[in-house]
Amino acid sequence: MPGRTVRKRNRIRMIGLALSTSLALAACGSTQDSAGSAGGGGGGDGTGKVGVILPLLTSPFWQSYNDYVPKMAKSEDVDAMKTVNSNSDPSQQITDINNTLNQGVKGLVVAPLDSAAIEAGLDQAERKGVPVVAVDVAPDQGKVAMVVRANNVSYGEKACRYLGEQIPSGKVVQIMGDLASVNGRDRSEAFRACVKQNFPKLQVLEIPAKWESDTAAAKLDTLLNANPDVKGIYMQAGGVYLAPTLQTLKSKGLLKKAGQAGHITIVSNDGIPQEYDAIRKGEIDATVSQPADLYAKYGMYYIKAAMQGKTFKPGPTDHDSTIVELPGGNLEDQLPAPLVTKENVDDPELWGNTVG
Repeated sequence: MPGRTVRKRNRIRMIGLALSTSLALAACGSTQDSAGSAGGGGGGDGTGKVGVILPLLTSPFWQSYNDYVPKMAKSEDVDAMKTVNSNSDPSQQITDINNTLNQGVKGLVVAPLDSAAIEAGLDQAERKGVPVVAVDVAPDQGKVAMVVRANNVSYGEKACRYLGEQIPSGKVVQIMGDLASVNGRDRSEAFRACVKQNFPKLQVLEIPAKWESDTAAAKLDTLLNANPDVKGIYMQAGGVYLAPTLQTLKSKGLLKKAGQAGHITIVSNDGIPQEYDAIRKGEIDATVSQPADLYAKYGMYYIKAAMQGKTFKPGPTDHDSTIVELPGGNLEDQLPAPLVTKENVDDPELWGNTVG
């Protein structure tokens, strides 16, 4: 999941205006490791310190990712520094990037809080010739060596199809993320479009919640007061929406287990242990699992490749994913994200994104 809305974007953009040159890691080459000129920071042996910037640590998903970073850095032979937490503040994230760059890092792995605001930080790295890998969120502008991210359009579509197959007609709620983030936009637009095209008897009610648990709880409470007949809920981030959603339903006497009369069908995104437990209990029905372990693994894999000057091109990879070219010219490795239900929740292969 991504972060929060940027309320100081104008100030951040002013920072970014003063910082621009050309990022040297071109989005071309091979899906396999292939030597090529990557410019700033590239063409070397892949050694040197790597900074890792986190968006927040209040979500179980990001806690999981944070725990995986040192493990995957070791397995990929990357000298990763201690992670830096931007505490859900996009402006602080730009400062964190600048401070990390000033420590002489040779590479940077960052999970952007805001798709647009991150451009200022990418410009700073570009100016210093330091390659960057973006994890979980793709930037709207600015160059990166690779975006490591599952297909967020697929998240929305999978959630839509699951609810549509369970609910023939009626009201369903979409608790959205931050629409300033490409993740929030992709999931929201995909869910909306899929319902319109495939399940026209469903009525979508939307809650813009900015990845904020308190906002989700308050707006869901208000919505349910006016619409007590809701039959389904799609939460775009279980890490921040699961607990408040279940608490709100419970307070209204609407939390019925799967199979009971009045059960509200719920599908989520993230794939954290708390969601899996809720599926087992029958409180929610499914989640589209984000691979926190693979985000950490391939974040390290691609930053090492970038520091060595290796480049890539669109196409299938050797690790069950596909590299695609984004509208701005960056490349994105779209990692698999399976749908987890009560039928496969105990499949050990689906537990790779959890810790412990």
